[in-house]
Amino acid sequence: MASGNDTRDGFDTDLLVVGGGINGAGIARDAAGRGLRVTLVEQDDLAAHTSSASTKLIHGGLRYLEYGEVRLVREALIERERLWAMAPHIIWPLRFVLPQTNSPRPAWMVRAGLFLYDHLGGRERLPATETIRLAYDLRGDGLRQRGRAFVYSDCWVEDSRLVVLNARDAADRGAAVLTRTRLVDAARAGGGWRATLSGVGADAGGERTLTARALVNAAGPWVADILSRVPHARDDRGVRLVKGSHIVVPRLYAGDHAFMLQNPDRRIVFAIPYEGAFTLVGTTDEPWEGAPGRAAIAPHETDYLLETIARYFEAPVSREQIVWSYAGIRPLYDDKAASASAVTRDYVLDLDRGPAGANENAPMLSIFGGKITTYRKLAEHAMAELAETFPDAGGAWTAGATLPGGDFPAEGFEPLVDSLAGDYPALDRTLLRRLARAYGTKARVLLGEARTAADLGEDFGAGLTARELDYLAATEWARTAEDVLFRRSKLGLHVPPGTAERVDAYLARAATAA
Repeated sequence: MASGNDTRDGFDTDLLVVGGGINGAGIARDAAGRGLRVTLVEQDDLAAHTSSASTKLIHGGLRYLEYGEVRLVREALIERERLWAMAPHIIWPLRFVLPQTNSPRPAWMVRAGLFLYDHLGGRERLPATETIRLAYDLRGDGLRQRGRAFVYSDCWVEDSRLVVLNARDAADRGAAVLTRTRLVDAARAGGGWRATLSGVGADAGGERTLTARALVNAAGPWVADILSRVPHARDDRGVRLVKGSHIVVPRLYAGDHAFMLQNPDRRIVFAIPYEGAFTLVGTTDEPWEGAPGRAAIAPHETDYLLETIARYFEAPVSREQIVWSYAGIRPLYDDKAASASAVTRDYVLDLDRGPAGANENAPMLSIFGGKITTYRKLAEHAMAELAETFPDAGGAWTAGATLPGGDFPAEGFEPLVDSLAGDYPALDRTLLRRLARAYGTKARVLLGEARTAADLGEDFGAGLTARELDYLAATEWARTAEDVLFRRSKLGLHVPPGTAERVDAYLARAATAA
């Protein structure tokens, strides 16, 4: 595959993708696999914002049926098992218990919605909905009230790893992936685009100019900001920024099931087993005013989530018990809905070819909205929009193509761990299981010829070793402790104090040596 350094046809690259979240990485992967020269630029780390701040679900979006989002739900349900098959190391099934206690919706309505959810499209391996009595089921343990509940299926995803694996696959297919690189400005010129990029670090190479045949604006919350840097860009599409926040607390209940909790205001909060010892609780829906930026949970959002816990669970949770919180800004298409919860999660692709009669072969495609579950299909739709510009590009290909490390059967995770344990008998099985979850079959590339723990180098805590840091820096664009501890992994919840400083120092020394 050609890279972004190939200047045939007078352009440095065919497609310049701005934004290293899930949509940008997915489009870059799809385009590179069709034989296009692709350059992806991200102003921070991959998945540094919205795409690492999700509820971490691959799901149809049961509650979206209430708002009439049938097309979106159907597309997402079809994608659900497809994505599981593509990346079974970072995506796996999860059963959700939906108690009818405190429900603002009648049970018949919820059950009807779940029937539609089961049959709308795509479910082959996931089990169907069942009805249980929580008083006679272990899944009711820890709840305040144990009446009737419905149990349905969706999937879990390591969201930021999904982004990184898409970027890795794009790079393996020839794309240039430039993190910590900002688009300063872009303008149509010579039948294409002339863009100024500015970056720091080894990946970025300072300020430079890049020419491209087409531009994809997948900047998420910054989509409107990118449009403001482009002369004569269309301004009749709107983005509505909505903040979602989560808290992580000590484990609220036993079992590997999750809960979907209905609040009196009709909003939904999930409680999900997280990192073994914890429960993830979220999300909120809050309008975000002002310019996009790094988000943090607000006190009233914390109160809302703690009140939800208290409404459903016996064990009280205080503010002091919260071990971590995170928040992200969702860039939703502005459909003029009255409340943040009701704003469409569907996506809109806006193709702008510029002023009439000028530079007709210099398109800019802007991405509004979207959700993790539909990113692959969104990328296919994006390439269909650009087909006229790239008539020689290959056809759609991603539906059956596994992501790096995902080349094993969807139900084959335990055999993969067993195989690693057989190949590396001196290494701790807990470590091998974590590496299999993070890297799938690529865990063998990371481990290489190691035979003992000492062969993996310095241990930074919780099984994070110098060998893994070297791998993340060399193949996954990790440059800081935050990249490693809270995006490439969630080891930040497990390592001892001072680990972040040690990791930063190690990565800085390695970068200098390189």
